Amino acid sequence: MKAFLLLTAAACGLAAADLRLGIVGTDTSHAVAFTSLLNDPNHKDHLPGARVVAAYKGGSADLKESSGRVDKFAAEIQSKYGVEIVPDIATLLAKVDAVLLESVDGRTHLAQFREIAKGRKPVFIDKPLASTLEDARAIAQLARQSGIPWFSSSSLRFGDAMAGLKIDGLNGVVAWGPGPLESHHQLDLTWYGIHTVEILYALLGTGCDEVTRTYSDDAEVVTGKWRDGRVGTIRLHRPYSSFGAAVFAPKTFKATEKAIDAGYANLVREIMKFFQTGKPPVSEAETLELFSFMDAAQRSRAVGGAPVKLR
Repeated sequence: MKAFLLLTAAACGLAAADLRLGIVGTDTSHAVAFTSLLNDPNHKDHLPGARVVAAYKGGSADLKESSGRVDKFAAEIQSKYGVEIVPDIATLLAKVDAVLLESVDGRTHLAQFREIAKGRKPVFIDKPLASTLEDARAIAQLARQSGIPWFSSSSLRFGDAMAGLKIDGLNGVVAWGPGPLESHHQLDLTWYGIHTVEILYALLGTGCDEVTRTYSDDAEVVTGKWRDGRVGTIRLHRPYSSFGAAVFAPKTFKATEKAIDAGYANLVREIMKFFQTGKPPVSEAETLELFSFMDAAQRSRAVGGAPVKLR
């Protein structure tokens, strides 16, 4: 009933001042960054209207990026911003109106989302939505069955430089960024390459039909062919690089002059709009297709870079 009232209020445009947010997964710096934007009125980019009030640590013992940080970040949001650390997701759901699923390990998201879905509350799922295409589809199916509004996105999609890249007649994109790998993630692009895939899809949208991938230890190139003839390419550098993109039209070429901003304020602003309205800024169809793109890239790598159709 509480979730129903929240969604009804959101549909009527109720101010977000009443929103109490809960975090699932304190094993990422995003937990601290998002909380500081919302809970600290002295933050230079403070976003009023909602507060993080509770968090469930979560964590993955076999992933050092998780196990080495989960307690540290939990302690920070508790001591600095007054967030209550709770023992399980069920306890968290009783205290909040909406959920930020922040766990750094995409493998955990489906199981955690199953628990979150019992509360029937709106959910933002931080990147990666999942570690496999199958898990991504399962999350989307469960959300549909439960009537839960959700979306997932990288912050890069809402970077300040992105708006200037949307030119008339755009028929091609080259996007680049860092591509470190993590051995536990079955779709290797979901770990960090997903940021650059998000840039690609933010500019081209859906409609990719076929993917090829050229892989090396230091860098790789993944090219997708869209059904209407457009071509999109990502280039990943290892271990790290800046983010950027170039766009092409028949008589126009434009590239980012500065690295695409990886700040979080724009993303959190979109999350708050979503929690207020129930309308996601990124569609389920687009999110699932970009996972199909990464899945096809993985299969192309497995066959030596041959073209592979999206599933």
